[in-house]
Amino acid sequence: MSRISGIDPELTHRLTRRGMLGVAAGATAAALLGAAATPATAAPVTATEVSAGRGRPVLPPGRLGIQLYSLRDKVSTLGFAAVFAELEKYGYDEVEFAGYTQGSAGPITLAQLRRLARNHGLTPIGSHVGYYSSDPNAYTFAQNLTKVLDDAQALGLKHIGTASGPFRYGSTVDAWKRAAEEFNTYGAAARARGMKFYQHNHSDEFGFATDNPKVRLYDVLLAETDPDLVFLEMDIFWAYAGQFRFSNRPDGTPAPFEPLDYVLRQPHRYPLFHVKDGVSDPSNEFGYRMVDVGDGDIDYQRFISAVTRLRGERLAHHWQAEHDNPVESFAFAQKSSAHLHSLREKC
Repeated sequence: MSRISGIDPELTHRLTRRGMLGVAAGATAAALLGAAATPATAAPVTATEVSAGRGRPVLPPGRLGIQLYSLRDKVSTLGFAAVFAELEKYGYDEVEFAGYTQGSAGPITLAQLRRLARNHGLTPIGSHVGYYSSDPNAYTFAQNLTKVLDDAQALGLKHIGTASGPFRYGSTVDAWKRAAEEFNTYGAAARARGMKFYQHNHSDEFGFATDNPKVRLYDVLLAETDPDLVFLEMDIFWAYAGQFRFSNRPDGTPAPFEPLDYVLRQPHRYPLFHVKDGVSDPSNEFGYRMVDVGDGDIDYQRFISAVTRLRGERLAHHWQAEHDNPVESFAFAQKSSAHLHSLREKC
């Protein structure tokens, strides 16, 4: 698969994340999902939520997190304690893990890690774990489900998921149905522990089935997984990259979709989001160049507001800032928090 400048940023992201983890809609949607559900009614902004002509914060209180993959350089050199201390200063509420070890800072137990987060006012909200591996001893859902769930439970996580796409058996409709059934199994096991299993997308999930180019693979995932067992963490950057790449079918016929519409149709299925920004760049195969949150063209005021204004949904979602390869990870974390906290509802 050709990539701009010979580098595949999405593949690089997957491989580096996998290594770290090893250590520790349109007509198609209507056809598969039936008639789209009517989006929930937006809750009005009350007078008490408006001050000095400014709307209430777009970001709900207590719901800003960060994916620690963005800070993996600091975790591996300084350790979790130093990283959590910085995140506390920047106003973060939650953390999402991408591995539970900290390199040169020395060993740390899960109990210590949970206590350390709590001491810095941070709630461990989720974690990314591999989907499958050819190694029977691998730390993945397919190979070591019980261990994965044991560790998540020890950390007090409410969500446990994977950033791996459902490509284990290929890109056909039946292949994704088979993967969806496995996801249902993981979801049932997680629910029995009081947790939600989730899948985090990249852009390829929005492509089309190789045996039926009229079918979007993401729609197969939604249709074939039990909505009470399998949840989604929308990586907003990669979803818009998917929109750029796959708004036409392989034969060139239009197949437009809006990532936000997926959420508005089934908001309960999206408890988590990755807030990742990009500058529009049509010369790039993905349509965007990844940048710090607030420096790009993705309208997060519109996106977050559209979700949180749905009646009953304001506190139902968690927003994790992320950058796959920030120039300086602490600066990224600080800037992202400041930007997201500054956003206000339009009155």
